Amino acid sequence: MADEKELETAQTEEKPKLFAFAFTKKQLRATLIAFAVMLGFCIYGHTNVLLAIICGGVYYLIKGMSIHLPEKLNYLWLAIELFLSSIFTVYLVQFMLLDDELRAKTTPEKLRLNVLCALAVYLIVMAIVARVSKCVMISHITLLSLAGINYFVYRFRGNEIIFSDWKSFRTGLSVATEYQFSIESHAVFAIVISIVFVAFIRKFQLQFRKKWLLRLICAGGAAGAIAFVSANSGTINTESWQQKGTYRNGFILNYALSIRDSVVEIPAGYSEQAVQELEQKYPADAEADAKSIPEDAPVIIGIMDESFADLSVIGDLELNQEFMPFIDSMDQNVTKGYALASVFGAKTPNSEWEFLTGNTMAFLPNGSVVYQQYLDGEPYSIVDVLTKYGYTCKAMHPYFKSGWSRERNYPMIGFTESLFLEDFAQKNIIRNYVSDQEMFEKLIELYEAKGENEKLFLFGVTMQNHGGYKDTYEGFETDTVMTNGNYPDVDQYLSVAHQTDLAVQNLIEYFENVDDKVVICFFGDHQPSLQEAFYRQLNGYGLSGMALDEMQNLFKVPFFIWTNYDSETETVDCTSLDFLSSMTLQKAGLPLPPYSQFLLDLEKEIPAVNSRGYYSKTQGGFQNFANAAGEEAKWLSDYRILQYNEMFDRFHRSQVFFGQYLRGE
Repeated sequence: MADEKELETAQTEEKPKLFAFAFTKKQLRATLIAFAVMLGFCIYGHTNVLLAIICGGVYYLIKGMSIHLPEKLNYLWLAIELFLSSIFTVYLVQFMLLDDELRAKTTPEKLRLNVLCALAVYLIVMAIVARVSKCVMISHITLLSLAGINYFVYRFRGNEIIFSDWKSFRTGLSVATEYQFSIESHAVFAIVISIVFVAFIRKFQLQFRKKWLLRLICAGGAAGAIAFVSANSGTINTESWQQKGTYRNGFILNYALSIRDSVVEIPAGYSEQAVQELEQKYPADAEADAKSIPEDAPVIIGIMDESFADLSVIGDLELNQEFMPFIDSMDQNVTKGYALASVFGAKTPNSEWEFLTGNTMAFLPNGSVVYQQYLDGEPYSIVDVLTKYGYTCKAMHPYFKSGWSRERNYPMIGFTESLFLEDFAQKNIIRNYVSDQEMFEKLIELYEAKGENEKLFLFGVTMQNHGGYKDTYEGFETDTVMTNGNYPDVDQYLSVAHQTDLAVQNLIEYFENVDDKVVICFFGDHQPSLQEAFYRQLNGYGLSGMALDEMQNLFKVPFFIWTNYDSETETVDCTSLDFLSSMTLQKAGLPLPPYSQFLLDLEKEIPAVNSRGYYSKTQGGFQNFANAAGEEAKWLSDYRILQYNEMFDRFHRSQVFFGQYLRGE
């Protein structure tokens, strides 16, 4: 009844005339405000102000315009309006995010799926609000705003936004102030045109007698659009590497796929029997191993250094001085080389998780963050193993405890003490971050405070080298610069990384002179995200268009495992972060738990695994997982099965591999 009265009231009102202009003072004020906003964006984005003038004039005409469409065809007008608006939104999103060359790479088939995704959003909103002008306005602004967030996120970290990123929203905000916000002409155009579009769409006031029927039709249409997209995108993968998601899939479709991929599927061949067969190959007794740990078991220190990388692995890099001369010079009692991370430029906790657990991001949805999505209960890690062996395990990170929910995750992983920014004196600051030197001094402080016979595992995640690298900082000078190119952000990065090398030297020199045995595992979490022209000079491609072997160079980070007592010295061309904790236990001479035994056996067959692929000894290069065959495929399948068992099958989690080491089991 309320709907019918609303309709009768609307029918008694005077119908607006097509292209009739009746301009009021209120409309004039709205026009002036809109023009000021458009002009401001044009000036800020260094875009020709003629765009604001033209669009301001169009906005003026629209504000005075009245449009009336025959009511008998309201459902037809609705279908046309929603469909054309979906096309317009998709075009504007792609235009805002991509240049002309990349935009042309999106196939018509993918664009049609993007339009259907946008149409599904429009229909869902229409089913809720039941007013076409409000629906179009909300839907368009929501999708364009999501693309706008992606616009800035990509410029911050070199990766596109996906669904799982919302769980790390607080972390992103905490470091956003370190980056420079800028807006290009394409984005300005999209914003200005959207202002005009919203004003135009508000002129269509369609009235529907039976809103329940309208909502039902829209909900059914949305379900149909989603079903069609799902049926035709089963083989399409979510992309978050650089702008591949936007130009290969289209931004809206790629984001929708990331929602789909947030669910981890059961691996092929997974069963309790499959796990039991692996258990038979790696029997162990954690209690017996714990009793065999000698009193002089080494202190173990793990250091994941923020954005620490050797950029020369990408291509020809000439410097005014070596940026990590000490680490390069280490040649006694050390295993060193390069390890593959699974991330580039961001998502530090994924590297942290790979090291601590021995698991790999290769078997999780592209772009996911374990600390935000999958970590719960009591996850298995090197912390559990060392706790079982009588070690006290402490973690530190000289930044906000809320970052990646570490204040929740560290105790869950098993660390008995966690230190964060407020636990540091913050007397040695490089740029706006606690320096590596100060964090290493905190490691030494904890070591010196340990009990006489206390076994100790210290794990630290640094902040000094965090991006971005374009601002200037009081008291900081670049001392290490690239001589075969002019890239200020690269020079700043190299200079802060050089400070890391100096801090590592001080750390090693300290522990060379202590009485206790000490093992230090040091590695970078990922390479920094720098301007694309730098990568283009080094590798000839930039950040896209590379073969897999070339792309993996962007994921290599230095590592070393050093002891202050006699141990084998070895150079490793390439391993991966998921193997490092097991290698550290082996270097420390401690009993290897079954999962570590499996991982080290796996490494002999497949030396490196990350989210992009694996190194095939039989093929002599990197391969996609889909191309794995023979024994390599079997090893990868077993790895996937064990990881799934530990992470997601808690009711049947293997007692042999994981349960006997967990604190609560």
